[in-house]
Amino acid sequence: MKSLVFLLLIGSLLGSCTDDCTITQTQRMVVPFQISQEQLRIGIVNQAPQKLENPGKIYYFNTVLIINEIKKGLHFIDNANPANPKHISFLKIPGVLDLAIKGNILYADSYTDLVAFDMNDIKNIKEVGRIKNMFSSGLVDGIYWYFDPFSKIITDSEYKNVTQIIKSNCGQPNTIWPLRGGGKEGDTAFQSGSSNTNATKGQSSSQSGTGGSMARFTIYDDYLYVATQSDLIVFNIKNGTKPDSVNKIKLGWGVETIFPYKDKLFIGSNTGMYIYDNKVPSKPVRLSIFQHVRACDPVVVENDKAYITLRSGWCGAAPNRLDVIDVKNLSIPFLIKSYTMESPHGLSILNNKLTICEGEFGLKSFDAKNSLDIKLEQHLKGLNAFDVIQLDEKLLLMIGKDGLHQYDNSDPKNMKLLSKMEVNR
Repeated sequence: MKSLVFLLLIGSLLGSCTDDCTITQTQRMVVPFQISQEQLRIGIVNQAPQKLENPGKIYYFNTVLIINEIKKGLHFIDNANPANPKHISFLKIPGVLDLAIKGNILYADSYTDLVAFDMNDIKNIKEVGRIKNMFSSGLVDGIYWYFDPFSKIITDSEYKNVTQIIKSNCGQPNTIWPLRGGGKEGDTAFQSGSSNTNATKGQSSSQSGTGGSMARFTIYDDYLYVATQSDLIVFNIKNGTKPDSVNKIKLGWGVETIFPYKDKLFIGSNTGMYIYDNKVPSKPVRLSIFQHVRACDPVVVENDKAYITLRSGWCGAAPNRLDVIDVKNLSIPFLIKSYTMESPHGLSILNNKLTICEGEFGLKSFDAKNSLDIKLEQHLKGLNAFDVIQLDEKLLLMIGKDGLHQYDNSDPKNMKLLSKMEVNR
């Protein structure tokens, strides 16, 4: 009887302990939200300068640097002195991921719509044109947003720190299941890309800007090109305030980036690089496809060489590497050589100075004079690098999860940090 009472007492104590013990757990997870098109179209607001929190793509126009705050808005920064960049203003744009500029007209996406803005007064930017319902879905960090045409509601998700109270086994071994979200944060095959127009001939720097290798927007002549997940949409922007959709070209699923070079368009996708002849800007014609294993793959071009970074992630399981492609004959591109990388993201090439972002593994500069023997010049560690622009022989811009870094890259073996604009954590 004593033994039975003792066992019942122990059982009672254990039961009450299990009921009372909890653990408070905070994790970063994906949280869904919805926004109506009505809210979307009244949501554009000029605001005072703000700190970087979740930076995406970068774009350079004259001496103004623009940084995308992913799906929130655009930071405008006076970069006349790269050693001392100064915040000018912030333009709130719901759902913005990409932009391109011609003259003083800025074009940006706002979820389903393409919007044109007058930039004459950067502190008071005005919407001057809009094409509604051009885009029906998007992809960032492996997370889709989509639009329901019946309810007129956009459904999206964002990363947030979420605290939950979880029951515990009072000191006993306990399994805490992680909060789940879609994709790996920061692993972006962004819609988010801009196209590096340093090598683009026939465009005046006073007419259009310069972006990075992760672009989905680019401008050539009087046309704006937008790469969606499956299409290339061509807009006539001769009348800057009234962009007009004039062509849509089916590309196949998994399109990620677009890079203009001379009168050609190089389009990166999960499975290959598309090359289009753009001699008739309103009607690009496909010349060829260079296929590769499934991977995230921005592309840049200089002279008769294309440089593609392939990385594993939500968009594929390819080996992490750099592919150098001979595109002298645009109809028959072929692989020259592959180089092993760690986690290659955006890249830039200018006069054989090749710079590659390696994600959490930092930033690398290479001498690419000899395609068969590309040599590492410098490896900057302790950075999380996403995309890069070599503006000229001297100035290099890099954006990543840590913020914006600007370097004097006169000597690729000894890149010197000019300034850093840190992320507000």
